[in-house]
Amino acid sequence: MTEAVRVSACIIACNEERDLPRCLASVAFADEIVVLVDSRSGDATEKLAREAGARVEIRPYEGNIEQKNAALALASGDWVLALDADEALSDELAAEMRAFVAAPGARSGMEINRVTWHLGRWIRHGEFFPDWQLRLFRRGEGRWVGTNPHGRVQLAESAAIGRFGGEAYHWSYRDLADQVDRIQDFSSIQARANQQRGRRHALRDMILRPPARFLRAYVLKQGFRDGVPGFVIAMATAFHVFLKYAKQWELDQDGDAALPAANPGSSAAAGKAARTS
Repeated sequence: MTEAVRVSACIIACNEERDLPRCLASVAFADEIVVLVDSRSGDATEKLAREAGARVEIRPYEGNIEQKNAALALASGDWVLALDADEALSDELAAEMRAFVAAPGARSGMEINRVTWHLGRWIRHGEFFPDWQLRLFRRGEGRWVGTNPHGRVQLAESAAIGRFGGEAYHWSYRDLADQVDRIQDFSSIQARANQQRGRRHALRDMILRPPARFLRAYVLKQGFRDGVPGFVIAMATAFHVFLKYAKQWELDQDGDAALPAANPGSSAAAGKAARTS
C-alpha cells in the first residue's frame, strides 16, 4: 500500500542552479518535492531538480502569484511547504516542521521567520528582519493572493496560525547590482499594477514617501545596527519607492505607452519577492 503523503514541498525556480541544491537539501524530509520551473529558465535548474528526485513541471511565467498557485495545485500532501529556490530551512526549523506535522493540533498554518544574507552579512534589522512568512499550511485551506510582484498565503480568517522558532535562510540578492536590477523590474511591475487599479500618482508621493521609508528602515527599525549594509539597504529601499511613483507618473503622462518589460534573465522574472511597497 502506498504511504500517505504528509508534506509536499513546492518550490518555484528560474535560473537557480546556484541556490536550488541548497533549498532541496533543506527539505529532504518532505514526502514529496515539486519544483515548478519557469519555461524561460536557461541554466541547469531543471536538471538539478530531476537529479535530486523532485517532480519537475515546466510552466510559462505569468506572474509571481500565478506561478506559486500553479505549484500549489501540483501538491498532493496533507501539508504544503511553499518556498522559493533562494530560500532554505535551517536544521532547527526542519526538525520543528517534522515534529509539528506529526502532531499539528488545531492549527492550519505556521509562519517562518526569514533572515536574509546581503552585502556580506546576515541582516537582522531594518526592513529585512524580522520577516515572518506563512509557508506551511494545510493543503486546500490556503492560496497565494496579493498584487504582483508581491504575494502572501491567505487562510480563512478563523484559521489558527502558529510560529516556528527556527529560522529560514534567504539569499535574495547576489550583490548590490542584482538588487538594483530587481528594483528596476519590480518598480515597473508595481507602477503598472497601480495604474491598472486606477490609483493616481501624486507629486507628494515622490517627495514624501521615499524619505519616510528611509527613516522607517534606518531609524525606527534600527537598520543602523547592521552597519554600512544597513545604510545601503535603507537607501535602496527609499530609491525603490521613489522609482515606483516616478514610473507611475511616466505611465500616466504617456497613456498606453509601456514601461520596459522585466528582464527575462533577472531574478525578478523568476518570481522572487521584493520587500518594498
